[in-house]
Amino acid sequence: MSIETWLLFLIVSLAPVMSPGPGILFGITNALRYGVKTTIIIGIVNALGITALGLAVGFGLGALMKASMLAFTILKIFGAGYLIWLGIKIWRDRSAFAIDAERSTKAAPMRRLIAQALAISLTNPKAMVAIAALFPPFINQHASTGLQIIILAVSYGALCAANHVLIAYSGNWLRRFLTTEKRVKRLRRVTGGMFISFGTALAVSSRP
Repeated sequence: MSIETWLLFLIVSLAPVMSPGPGILFGITNALRYGVKTTIIIGIVNALGITALGLAVGFGLGALMKASMLAFTILKIFGAGYLIWLGIKIWRDRSAFAIDAERSTKAAPMRRLIAQALAISLTNPKAMVAIAALFPPFINQHASTGLQIIILAVSYGALCAANHVLIAYSGNWLRRFLTTEKRVKRLRRVTGGMFISFGTALAVSSRP
């Protein structure tokens, strides 16, 4: 994998990493309730789970891509279609980002939060589909597939961790931003549009 391909993967991955999903909403909730330190710790746990999920999905995809061009095409179209549908859903869903902004005065229940972070990351449907749709266009069949999958999975997980750090330090701003109905509506439309654009781009992408 060339450095250019890897950088392009990072850029394209920003859309699904930063768009609303179970992990993002969990991170925002933690930022609003428990503050910076807890949000970062739990975000790193979530990112480790996403990395493990990426490895599992990626190696399964590697075998699939070698076995069948038709299977690869069907999977790519399905993933792109799902992302477009998810974008439309986010655009229209008035409950997206409607989170209780009250800061908890109790100590953060770390064991429960860690368990929730792992459960959310390892069973995250948005992450599964995003990884399944993202990895194939960036895997070069003429190079070591296994090494490329590891690089992509770790990179995707690192982006997720960085995003949770950003969320952690944006808690106060998020508290004000998400309590304004007009801004929440605008945010839904921006993120929904990102998903629709991302899914459309994947649908017309070609296999390397």
